[in-house]
Amino acid sequence: MWELVSIPLALAALGIIYEYRLRKPDQLILIESEGVIKERKSRFYPRHLSLALPNTTHSTQLSVEMAVKGNLDIKVKLAFTVAASHKNIPSLVRVGGWNGKAVIKASKELETIIQSLIKKFVEKYEIEELSSEKIYDYLKANVTQSGEMLGLEIITLTIQSFDALDPKISEAMKQQESARIFEQTELLNQKARIAAAKVKLKADEEIAVMESELALKKYELKKAEMEKDSALAHARIEEELKRKKLQLSFDSDELELLKKSPELLMLTPQAARLAEASQTLKNARTIVSLSSNDGTQGNDLIGMFQKFLANAFSGYANNNNEKK
Repeated sequence: MWELVSIPLALAALGIIYEYRLRKPDQLILIESEGVIKERKSRFYPRHLSLALPNTTHSTQLSVEMAVKGNLDIKVKLAFTVAASHKNIPSLVRVGGWNGKAVIKASKELETIIQSLIKKFVEKYEIEELSSEKIYDYLKANVTQSGEMLGLEIITLTIQSFDALDPKISEAMKQQESARIFEQTELLNQKARIAAAKVKLKADEEIAVMESELALKKYELKKAEMEKDSALAHARIEEELKRKKLQLSFDSDELELLKKSPELLMLTPQAARLAEASQTLKNARTIVSLSSNDGTQGNDLIGMFQKFLANAFSGYANNNNEKK
């Protein structure tokens, strides 16, 4: 009994082992259910009921020869890399078929589309108007939509070269490009010189403004200093005038006092100096005579001193008589 049960189980196990496979990380497992193609996410899948599509990239290099405006032949070399688009699996199967080389077949169709796009684009321009950048920009804007229609995702797209088939024309284009590069370089150099001159001019203007402001500040400081010096000089002059006025007032009071009391002249420093000077003269006398009849005066200075003393005592006597 056990043998009868174990044999079918063994056969079923062998059938499962033979039919089911483990999904690899780089595989895209597709199944068809009710006319709709879906992606299986489970780890195991039945190999006869599913399509194991490689989920890797596919690179292609393409060389396209065509004529531009003016019937000049050119060659465009490009390369692109594609992969299966998870969002457009039905389109990929429709183009590439239900097999593991669907991406490769779809990329072949993409090559044809790219060739037609390039031809359609370059026919509108002269050869000197074209460049690798222009061709790349045009393809980038149109190839993506074409790839989605084929069930492909455009990973990279590169224009490797763009040349004329005629060597002379190719050389002329290279020279023209070299001249353009030299012209742009010279233009950039001149712009740099102009920018440097503008910067220098701006710096000179700022320096001139700062120097003018500095000179103005120095002038203001000097003016303030001169005003202070003028005020100090004015103050010194006023003080000197006050001092002189006080001195004049003092001298006036002193003269008034001497007029009232001439005998005080004997106490003045001037009289003492005159007496000292008279003692140093030749034939000077020890006792100074007050008589006006003394005719033996040593010199004019002694005579003047005698007259001075006589006048002083005369004034003193007159004052006493008036008081009596």
